[in-house]
Amino acid sequence: MPKIQGYFYLIQDNFLLDLEFNIPSNGVTAIFGASGSGKTTLLRCIAGLERAKSGYLKVNDHCWQDETRQFFLPTHQRPIGYVFQEASLFAHLSVKKNLEYGLQRTHLIKRKVIFDNVVELLGIVSLLTRNPNKLSGGEKQRVAIARALLTSPKLLLMDEPMTALDDTSKAEIFPYLEKLHTELSIPIIYITHTVAEVMRLADNILLIDKGKLIGSGTLAEILTRLDLPLSHLYEAGVVVEATVIEHDEEFHLTYLEFSGGRLSLGREDLPLHTKVRVVLNARDISLALENEVNSSILNTFRATILEVTDESPGQLMVKLDVVGTLLLTRITKKSWFLLKLQVGMSVYARVKSVALFNNS
Repeated sequence: MPKIQGYFYLIQDNFLLDLEFNIPSNGVTAIFGASGSGKTTLLRCIAGLERAKSGYLKVNDHCWQDETRQFFLPTHQRPIGYVFQEASLFAHLSVKKNLEYGLQRTHLIKRKVIFDNVVELLGIVSLLTRNPNKLSGGEKQRVAIARALLTSPKLLLMDEPMTALDDTSKAEIFPYLEKLHTELSIPIIYITHTVAEVMRLADNILLIDKGKLIGSGTLAEILTRLDLPLSHLYEAGVVVEATVIEHDEEFHLTYLEFSGGRLSLGREDLPLHTKVRVVLNARDISLALENEVNSSILNTFRATILEVTDESPGQLMVKLDVVGTLLLTRITKKSWFLLKLQVGMSVYARVKSVALFNNS
């Protein structure tokens, strides 16, 4: 499988970035970490906006940097699109002229992205004649993303594109970001410090702290590693890929199928066979020794306890296996003691709530 491989050693003021990574060159890779952890510095190194004194970067079969032989491809020669936290559109140009600026940066014979397809994908056809100062925050970011795509990049870099947006604008732009994920073959490296964005968009994660890589892998791997901080946040949980298989009109429910069985949730207006992402939060899963049929909880699955670790003085985080799907549950130490639970035991995971993201 094609890869993006890199290593950067960069000192900036009192900050040290010393990080090696190896990620797939497809899908969305989220760079996740707290403010000041080095996320933007890493992205700027990938873009060539910062030059590490010791650095290496290879994108698929193309070397962009190798300081062992003093080779450094300048930013303007790297086939990248870059979306910043602020849209940074030209205020004196219409939306169409802003987009044409991006298009003209790429020679005609190298253009792989079609103008009409991009404006349709990002829902900005009706905005083309308007000026940026007449756009909402979400509309500006969609135009900025379209402009970056029209350079026909081989890699799209996005530096916390949701940070400057209010909740309304975030809700507006999320579906379009999901379309980028599902409809484009361009790999995306996406910086965020928000777990919800990771769960909704990412396929892979680079988890960094104080300029160091502390975890790297698929979304499922990193979310469920009990030695990493993501599994201990309030929002801790897992993302399950599922398929819409049935609608129950009598009880106004929708049924989803995943590797561990069938999930029930409130009726969703989605066609059958639609692929969706489902978030199962650790705080919404409880454990039982028996499958209680006289219960209001519809989603119960046979599971095996794989691992357990302390969460707080009175709580534990437990990792479960449901026919190959990993789940997390946060329970009290008293419950663990009273149920006489132990690693390797078979239990029933009772899912009280399901959050669905539609990636179709």
